[in-house]
Amino acid sequence: MKKIEKILAFGLMAGIAVGGAFAAKKPKTIKIGFNIPLTGDSPKVGEGSKYAGEMIKNEINAAGGLEVKGQKYLLDFVYADNELKPDSAIQSAYKLIQQDKVLAVVGPDGSGRAIPAGEINNEEKTPMVSPWATNPAVTKDRPYVFRACILDPFQAPVAAKFASEQFGCKKVAILYNLEDDYCKTLAELFKESWEKNYGSVVVFESFGQKDQDFSVQLTKIVNSDAEMLYLPDYYNHVALITNQAKDLGWDKPCMGSDSWGSADLFPLSKGAVTGYYFTTHYAAAGAKGKTKEFIDKYKELYGYVPDDVAALSYDATMLILKAIQDCGITGNLKKDRTAIKDALGKITDYEGLTGKMTFTPDGDPIKEAVVVQVSPKGEFTFVKSLKP
Repeated sequence: MKKIEKILAFGLMAGIAVGGAFAAKKPKTIKIGFNIPLTGDSPKVGEGSKYAGEMIKNEINAAGGLEVKGQKYLLDFVYADNELKPDSAIQSAYKLIQQDKVLAVVGPDGSGRAIPAGEINNEEKTPMVSPWATNPAVTKDRPYVFRACILDPFQAPVAAKFASEQFGCKKVAILYNLEDDYCKTLAELFKESWEKNYGSVVVFESFGQKDQDFSVQLTKIVNSDAEMLYLPDYYNHVALITNQAKDLGWDKPCMGSDSWGSADLFPLSKGAVTGYYFTTHYAAAGAKGKTKEFIDKYKELYGYVPDDVAALSYDATMLILKAIQDCGITGNLKKDRTAIKDALGKITDYEGLTGKMTFTPDGDPIKEAVVVQVSPKGEFTFVKSLKP
């Protein structure tokens, strides 16, 4: 019995030793957080970000991991649902930073969430790259916060210029979501630019986040002498507004902003947005090179053409990974987060899916915008590039 006990004991110790050896060889990982809306009023936004992240993670991990200074690291992405709410975005930021201990964060997507979450990321000295938040306040005086998209002070004036040239109109109406920082800022900037350079804003109306009936505002717009309607609103509201506007007799041009750029816009509007224009970050129809490769692969995996949020999320994630490759990883979370922030700020002429990017000292990319038109099939077709 003693001999058997010794053999068993030896086997147990050997097993522990072998297990320890295997544990020691466990692959190193790079943990990135995603602060995105997977539920709430616009879940398609978060879905695009998550799907883009999964594409990157699966492709890199299948190839053995991301090479950083001669060492391979597997990617570990953590997706936190901010429900498209500012408070939830703050909670998600704390969770990702303090509990999950991520190296960096992708998102939040919209300015209404990115502004408060960005404050947390900056205070906690954790780099954040927002794919889709265009309000200047997102990055202002926040060295740890970056973005992959154009800014509202650029988007609104070039949209006004395009509208003036395209439609030849002088009088416009604006209808916007008063409870969303992004929508409110764009509406005000467009109004300012239009009145300064092109004509008058004859109707300037707002609505609330939970509103579903816009008949009062739209009746005022339809009965005015407005020649165009500007809607700097999210796709879920735009789908309702454009349908109700047509029911009330609106048959004039409409133009929107990058928040229109969702795969759900056309089906939700039941085609009411056909022929309308909006400013955005890239045009899927007619894309070439690696952008087309991304679109084809995304469509094959998920069944629909990726919107600008997905493309921008891909760019935001890849920018973080490039920064990690540039600066390396020491294993000291605090030092590595700061090093990634510094490396992001040094990136120049990065060729993303949505265009070439060089970061300004404020963490904003210098890049072009585009105007697309919604086709009868729901495609976003390229019309024109808008340069800074």
